[in-house]
Amino acid sequence: MNPEELSAAISACLEAAVEAGDFDVELPSEVRVERPKNREHGDWATNIALQLGKKAGMNPRGFAQMLSGRLDGIDGVKSVDVAGPGFLNITLDAGAVGELARTVVEAGPAYGTNDALAGHTINMEFVSANPTGPLHLAHTRWAALGDSIARVLRASGAAVTAEYYINDAGTQMNTFAASVLATIRGRPVPEGGYPGEYIADLGRQALAARPEVADMGDDEALPIVRELAYRAQMADIKETLADFGVHFDVFFSESALHEGGAVGQAVDRLREQGHVFDLDGAVWLRTTDFGDDKDRVLIRANGEPTYFASDAAYYLSKKDRGFPEKIYLLGADHH
Repeated sequence: MNPEELSAAISACLEAAVEAGDFDVELPSEVRVERPKNREHGDWATNIALQLGKKAGMNPRGFAQMLSGRLDGIDGVKSVDVAGPGFLNITLDAGAVGELARTVVEAGPAYGTNDALAGHTINMEFVSANPTGPLHLAHTRWAALGDSIARVLRASGAAVTAEYYINDAGTQMNTFAASVLATIRGRPVPEGGYPGEYIADLGRQALAARPEVADMGDDEALPIVRELAYRAQMADIKETLADFGVHFDVFFSESALHEGGAVGQAVDRLREQGHVFDLDGAVWLRTTDFGDDKDRVLIRANGEPTYFASDAAYYLSKKDRGFPEKIYLLGADHH
């Protein structure tokens, strides 16, 4: 007997009691049952007597005692105890527990699935670690949480797309590439660069793939090293996620937003809606209109877009791709 079946059986007992004239009260559409805090108190508990007792003109504990007599007759119920002001603690017999186990085994992965969220189309973005280094413990925590939420949503009938946003544009990627190139050249990584043996390993991989890099000047070698190191690091990230049992449907590249003109289009759309203004050569978003403590720069005075601009383009991309519902798992460094 599962909790849904027990809930339905309790509802049937209540309906029978009303028909028998034991009391007259409007019954709830569903009786909630839950695990008691102390499992010695039984397999399941319900506070239905506390909900209905006074409405029925009875002391809740007396209501519970009256109802317990009917619950004792439910097939699969071993005993019913009245506790405190009117809680009902229910213990199932071994056969009922075994029946539940059989049901779970027969249903397999389909057990517990439902259609409560049928018709919902959800984009679930999580992890989205920068491709400048291996995943670490904090990333795996977000991976476990995000993947679990996605699975629960799917089990409830939602169409869920698990998405990883690759921050492969901007200053940090140039610094990453410069760090890898420095190890190839036998130089220390630049100030503010990425240290670690993995950087040297990426350098060795890049050199093995393109030996001619060793004879190139830095300006010529840097974009080649950047692409090779980026691909190798993303392959490592994907392998780690696979080992961890986390699946992503989409890996979305930030650089694709810039190359396709989506960032500029996003700023234009925001301007058309009256959310953008120009000041000191920069383009600003009126985030104070939405409760922010200050407005935010979208395009710097030198013409370079900020992360805020690419994030706006990314949000609109999700909307344009047909995701009316979007879930983000953000870490402490997302602000």
